[in-house]
Amino acid sequence: MRRCRLKPPGVRGFTLIEVLVALGIVAIALAAGVRATASLTRNAERQSDLLLAHLCAENALVSVRLSRQMPAVGDNTSGCEQAGRNLAVRLSVQPTPNPNFLRVEAQVLDGEARILALSTIVGRY
Repeated sequence: MRRCRLKPPGVRGFTLIEVLVALGIVAIALAAGVRATASLTRNAERQSDLLLAHLCAENALVSVRLSRQMPAVGDNTSGCEQAGRNLAVRLSVQPTPNPNFLRVEAQVLDGEARILALSTIVGRY
């Protein structure tokens, strides 16, 4: 009686099942790597947006502080260009219980989305 061999003697290799399992493991690892890379890219973009928005907000608040007169109470929107991007800065001036001080809030907007908000108190000189 003859025995049926699947592999010729002396030949080594992987079975189809082993290859498919290995491919499945590699596919899962690659998918996790792509997801991690996408997350890092989104975080870098968000950090860049925050930096540019912070520059715009600080510039607007410093401009208010350096002016020789108290700003008018109310809202004012102006444009700010940083690194080739056009952002909108909304200054909101509100009174405080002490008439010698005003609360100034700068909100930086990209379209309708708010990126950053900074606030300060401005006093009479």
